[in-house]
Amino acid sequence: MNHGLESLGPEPLARRLGVLALWLLVVNGMIGAGIFGVPAEVERLAGGFSPWVFALCGLLIAPVMLSFAWLSSAFRGTGGPMVYAAAAFGPFVGFQIGWAFYIARLTAFAANLNLLVTTIGFLWAEPMGPAVRAGLLLVGCGLLVWINVLGAKTAVRSLGVLTVLKLAPLIALAFVGLAGLDREVFASVAAPPGVADLGAATLLVIYAYVGFESGLVPAGESKRPERDMPRALVAALIGVTAVYVLVQLATQRLLPALESSERPIVEVGEVLLGPVGAIIVVLAIIASVGGNLLGSMFSSPRVTYRMALDGQMPAWMGRVHPRHETPWTSVVLFGAAAFALAVTGSFVWLAALSVLTRLLIYLTCIASMPRVRRAAGDAPGLLRLPGGPVIPVLGALVCVALLTRVSVDSVVATTVMLAAGSVLYAAAMVARRVARRG
Repeated sequence: MNHGLESLGPEPLARRLGVLALWLLVVNGMIGAGIFGVPAEVERLAGGFSPWVFALCGLLIAPVMLSFAWLSSAFRGTGGPMVYAAAAFGPFVGFQIGWAFYIARLTAFAANLNLLVTTIGFLWAEPMGPAVRAGLLLVGCGLLVWINVLGAKTAVRSLGVLTVLKLAPLIALAFVGLAGLDREVFASVAAPPGVADLGAATLLVIYAYVGFESGLVPAGESKRPERDMPRALVAALIGVTAVYVLVQLATQRLLPALESSERPIVEVGEVLLGPVGAIIVVLAIIASVGGNLLGSMFSSPRVTYRMALDGQMPAWMGRVHPRHETPWTSVVLFGAAAFALAVTGSFVWLAALSVLTRLLIYLTCIASMPRVRRAAGDAPGLLRLPGGPVIPVLGALVCVALLTRVSVDSVVATTVMLAAGSVLYAAAMVARRVARRG
């Protein structure tokens, strides 16, 4: 294997992203609005053990993320999961993984865009009318498109600002949780809930850790992806786990009736600083959702850009802005499609895609590791995972265990989506042959 996938197509985008930029993309893929609402439900299920559920889920997702860290060290081309799958199983599987990733991200983006507008409405005294809602959706989506077209540096700087704004109150709460660590807290480790409640709590929390794969897509713009991407993934896992555990400890200390709270982190802010604290947390939620959206807008269009470079999508999707050096046509397409889904509410019908799609992506990428390893050989910079196949096997087992909880609706929706992807791929191959003959 050429250490990287430049051989699959050109890489016109400049390599400007360092480890901090990649870390920002990974963290914002993981932390959305969930952590601001999850603590109450986890407390209801696991009681005093709830902080350790977050730690347990960090350990469970670790082998999955470490497997992706290894894969990211073997490739230098744009595409992330779709490139890993294509290298091991061929272009059709790679296309389906990219297609699944894109549709799942598009759906999540539309849902989060609506959530962002709803959260902004919390600051208004009057109910938000449909015209105002549609206007805010358009402005928000247009702003995100504009930032991403302007250039990678502009997008990453904006992402950095939003990350600081959303992490600041969470880190402040983490320090409150750290101050509350004592023997009584650690004693709760010996008293976990029953198997059923622990399983339900774990299933709820582990999805607060997914989304990291978005940060792997722009490898073609990373200065040293083989080194920086694994570092960004590991640093994000450690940091996010620590924040989640300590935030849960803090909410336990400050809200005696945490399990019945509807907006636990907002109420904690109110306990600490009164109404001003609640507003600060609401602004942090807006920044958190905004950061998640900005990161998704950065990564997802690069999937169709990669497909266009590989001849699997129309060539115009691979156009790079001559001045800003961004895949601007794919960015605009993603923004337009996301706005259409958000303003019409169509994303609700696609919501069932998210869980199964993500697990299939994880399993396919982990399954690609043996073939990638054989092809890569002793390529320089390749990450060394301890224990040989132990970590990938553990990661696959975690994904299989989660698959047992997937709903029938998710299976049907994902099957339809993959069938549509097959039709698109076949049409692209026919068009490619016709173009060659012409």
